[in-house]
Amino acid sequence: MLVREAVREFCRCRILRPLLRQLRGGVTPRRLAWSLAFGIVIGINPSVGLTTLLVIMLAWAFGLNQIASQIGVHAVAPLHLLLFLPFIELGVHLFHTHRLPLSRSQLEHLSRHPFRLFHEIWQWEWHALVVWGIMAVITMPVLARYIRRALVLLMRRNRTLMRGAPQ
Repeated sequence: MLVREAVREFCRCRILRPLLRQLRGGVTPRRLAWSLAFGIVIGINPSVGLTTLLVIMLAWAFGLNQIASQIGVHAVAPLHLLLFLPFIELGVHLFHTHRLPLSRSQLEHLSRHPFRLFHEIWQWEWHALVVWGIMAVITMPVLARYIRRALVLLMRRNRTLMRGAPQ
């Protein structure tokens, strides 16, 4: 029970309250929903270590809310790690390339050939990015629609907080 309460409090403090502050500050639910959906979709892309920088640059380029986009990226960080290998595997199946080397002998063989290793890693990565891109184009509008509905409900449930002064 203690873990559930800690997770609930974390979500309340790090996700819900900042979103309510944004809504109270005049950001529309539609813009906030698109910013969150954008952050979530960017947050699960299969490139390791680039999500925060990528979302900063792209949210700025598209005029989205930086705070909401960052909340989206960081909220799905565990999902990012879980989906990394499935994206690569789907890319392998879609493009009919070599499977990931998972045995010790395969990894040792590739480690002795750095150019081949670099080529293989790059090939897996861009194939995974293609799969992610297809998924992102389909998922982001649907996600934005449902997030917008959730934000409108959140605003209705917290009318007193919405009328209060920004914290």
